[in-house]
Amino acid sequence: MDTHRARFGVGQVVQHTLFGYRGVIIDVDATFQGTDEWYNKMTSGSPSKDKPWYLLLVHGSVHHAYAAESQLESDQSNEAIEHPELDHFFDDFQNGIYIPHRTTN
Repeated sequence: MDTHRARFGVGQVVQHTLFGYRGVIIDVDATFQGTDEWYNKMTSGSPSKDKPWYLLLVHGSVHHAYAAESQLESDQSNEAIEHPELDHFFDDFQNGIYIPHRTTN
């Protein structure tokens, strides 16, 4: 089995290379977890389903996005994003990275 290590992590701010929006990662899937119908409609089949996909809070909106790793790049601005759900996922923003809530078992 071919494994691929995720290039980005939860709390990292990224930019979508095709659509230009910025967002913060709130979850990482090792491979595509959506339906084939969504994949074919939204991607034209170009990004790999077998590499990491990321759930993002999109800057300046109330929307979430699901993007392939190949469509993202690290955001170098070190600027915070604006999204109404930030407090649900993160405690702080330091040095360009959001700090996730601590969880206890």
